Amino acid sequence: MKKKIVSLLFACTLAISGIAHAEEYIMCPGDQLDITVLGHEDISTVITTPGGKYIVRPDGKLSFPLIGEVDITGLTIAQFTQILEQRLSEYLVEPKITVNIAQLGTTRVYVLGEVNKPGLYELTKSHKLLDAIGAANGFTKDAAKKKVFLIHKDQQGEPIKLNLNDILKKGDISQNHTLAEGDLLYLTSNGRIDFAKDIMPFISGAYMVSEINNND
Repeated sequence: MKKKIVSLLFACTLAISGIAHAEEYIMCPGDQLDITVLGHEDISTVITTPGGKYIVRPDGKLSFPLIGEVDITGLTIAQFTQILEQRLSEYLVEPKITVNIAQLGTTRVYVLGEVNKPGLYELTKSHKLLDAIGAANGFTKDAAKKKVFLIHKDQQGEPIKLNLNDILKKGDISQNHTLAEGDLLYLTSNGRIDFAKDIMPFISGAYMVSEINNND
């Protein structure tokens, strides 16, 4: 019964997190966008691009008429829209822009340790810590939920230590980190990471993911 309650709590937290952050979606490579500039169909999506979509490149940038490249790294749709309006205002009078995601890109991350299905996962819609754990079919009964470690692909030094209980029991969404391409999430049962055994075999794989993206 206790296991069922924990599983239900985890599922509900995932759902609440998804709703709470729907408007805060962080754009990522591979996102396909419908961009409409009111009264300027010549630079709107359907006219300007094959297939009718603007696509965020693997380097996290997008090319747009008149203003050139825009780096979308870390931006929400609202922030990206604001940047487009600001930069286009140098060429157009009070441009009105609508941006919608036609198709989400994917973020590939490793989820290892005390999860039911460790491995490499492609996250869509949302790229948060809870999404990654959910993709790995949840944590095991042996997981030390107070000792979850996040290792960014290019991170130097100690991994980031997170407390999953703070998210599940206290609703501390600040610890529900956004994951980037090639990141590694590790749930441990004893608080210690054996890098040689558990992590190093996957580090080279993470860099391979980066190389694959750069050559897309």
